Amino acid sequence: MADKARSSDPAVQKQLDRLTMLSPGRDVLGLERISELLRRLGNPQDHLPPVFHVAGTNGKGSTCAFLRAAIEAAGLRTHVYSSPHLVRFNERIRVAGQLIDDAELAPLLAEVLDCSEDIHPSFFEATTAAAFLAFTRTPAEACIIEVGLGGRLDATNIIPAPVVCGIAQLGVDHQAFLGETEVEIAGEKAGIAKPGVPLVTMAYSAPLTERIAEVADSAGAPVFRRGLTWDATIYANRLHYRDDKGKFDAPLPRLPGEHQVTNAGLAFAMLRHQNAVAIPETALKAATGWAQWPARLHHLSPGPLTALLPEGTELWLDGGHNPAAGESISGYFREHLKGRTLHIVLGMLENKDPMGLLAHFGGLAATVHSVPVPDHAHHNPETLAAMAARIGAQGIAARDVRDALMQISEQLDPIEPAAVLILGSLYLAGEVLTANDQLPE
Repeated sequence: MADKARSSDPAVQKQLDRLTMLSPGRDVLGLERISELLRRLGNPQDHLPPVFHVAGTNGKGSTCAFLRAAIEAAGLRTHVYSSPHLVRFNERIRVAGQLIDDAELAPLLAEVLDCSEDIHPSFFEATTAAAFLAFTRTPAEACIIEVGLGGRLDATNIIPAPVVCGIAQLGVDHQAFLGETEVEIAGEKAGIAKPGVPLVTMAYSAPLTERIAEVADSAGAPVFRRGLTWDATIYANRLHYRDDKGKFDAPLPRLPGEHQVTNAGLAFAMLRHQNAVAIPETALKAATGWAQWPARLHHLSPGPLTALLPEGTELWLDGGHNPAAGESISGYFREHLKGRTLHIVLGMLENKDPMGLLAHFGGLAATVHSVPVPDHAHHNPETLAAMAARIGAQGIAARDVRDALMQISEQLDPIEPAAVLILGSLYLAGEVLTANDQLPE
């Protein structure tokens, strides 16, 4: 699925248009193009601050958010490279704590594109090069890099020596690039392992654990697995963390969902299994309350979209689009709703598996209002609506999110509080945040 971006700044948009013309228009994995591009730029990947490299199917973005929160709570500056953006391209590149501004971004993209016309870098490769350049030109004490797709052949894997690597939750996604099975995908994610660099992981099934161990052993990377060398759990309404260095407890994450406890735990374990950046325990405890990550179990604030629903109706947003995300998200709402009704607004890209996501909402969702994903190839809303019956829900196709919310509003009993969840695509999530006047900061 080709990436794309729009900017309100004419100078940035000029460079984004150039990138669209230069790039192959599809996801392309491999390190040959990024290696040559970075060589022409002076190999900025060799001059980054200490790098925290994070892969995974789900949860890697939240893990990066907890890493950033802890590092900044320690009074240190950190760069962050993440993807995709939700509303503004600038969200991908955070320089010393701040989203890159347009005045810096436009010439940076121009510099990358000026030297790469014959390379035809992908959208992600050019963006990665721009981020690395930006990170070498502003001082910071740390650098958090989120893998884009997979790990072994992802453009970010050009980083020679991170101080620690982490793998978040694993599942089936991007099969066309990473393999059809979870074991194959796990092997690709573990490809970020580097000689002598700690590889911190979640707890996985035996086949996945074995595959990750094989890849790590081949790379010469020590593995630190949840449940064996570290753990995080909820007890007495607190997050309790332990490893061979000791244990502590912290407030539960502000980010909703029990899965965020494990994401925070992974971030803590990464920070405590490296020696390049000193993070005190007080900063770890502060991180759970500081971390923010939009469009992941995001309870939307009052705005133009929430105003379409009766007072007291909760409007939630999550970009989850695969079976593992469905399991986590539905688990949260089964606990949170306590018998209240859930209505889903669903839009999904055509290369995603709708039933893999929807199956987890069986007996939970009363209706599924299907919508298109603007400017992207997506599942036909009528087709999605027809699938709703398989989970015991009423399926209704809508023109867009606003139309879906108005349909739901007509169905709701104003006396019975309900919740609405917009789900299925990070691209759709960006449209929702824009429409509700909630731009990521």
